[in-house]
Amino acid sequence: MFGMYGFDQHLNGFGSGKNKTMFRPMKNRLFLSILLFGAFCIQTFAQGIPFENEVRQLSARYDSLGWTQGATVFTGSSTIRMWNNLQETFPTENLINTGFGGSKASDLERHLFPLVIKFEPSRVFIYEGDNDLWADVPVSEILQSLDNIVTRIHLVNPNVKVYLIGAKPSPSRWTKKDNYMIFNQMLKEYCQTKEEVEFVDTWQALTDAAGNPRPELYIQDMLHLNAEGYKVWEGIFKSILR
Repeated sequence: MFGMYGFDQHLNGFGSGKNKTMFRPMKNRLFLSILLFGAFCIQTFAQGIPFENEVRQLSARYDSLGWTQGATVFTGSSTIRMWNNLQETFPTENLINTGFGGSKASDLERHLFPLVIKFEPSRVFIYEGDNDLWADVPVSEILQSLDNIVTRIHLVNPNVKVYLIGAKPSPSRWTKKDNYMIFNQMLKEYCQTKEEVEFVDTWQALTDAAGNPRPELYIQDMLHLNAEGYKVWEGIFKSILR
């Protein structure tokens, strides 16, 4: 690049106008290529951070809609993201849904400011751990990420009430039932050791008398809740939001 630039300058000083015209387009094309490569690198870096684009779009959408501090934030993986009628379900509440699909606890920890902290909430409901367990993330690592999340929230405002939602009993993930039950028990015990932190159990309401999951509460993938499943959740959260 330097050699070409120097050669062009040499022609500018000693060559004809015709020669200058020939080399200027080559220089311009090189400059444009560098700009395009730089833009590509920036885009690739952004996409390299899990959920970066989705989080930016989500945060920007709420900025465009407008929000007020003191709201209740629901966040976490796709079970929260797909609760599309959350606000309509609780019309008297000021709710913000920043669920982002497929996320793990470590992802929420990474994006905590734009998804939670920046909204200056009074209450935060978090659903993470489901995807972690399915991906064989150790329970200790999940709890560490959740503890980091709680700590950061309370460093900003120690009066924020944090609700950690236990993993649900999905039929498609029933082969790891024991892992999920161990996680829920340990999450419950963790919440009991922290001030302004509560455990929300959704397991019992989504299982039958024999302790098995209820397929009629899930969409076809047997992982995500359907409308009836969210009605069950409505009954769970109604008493908390009251």
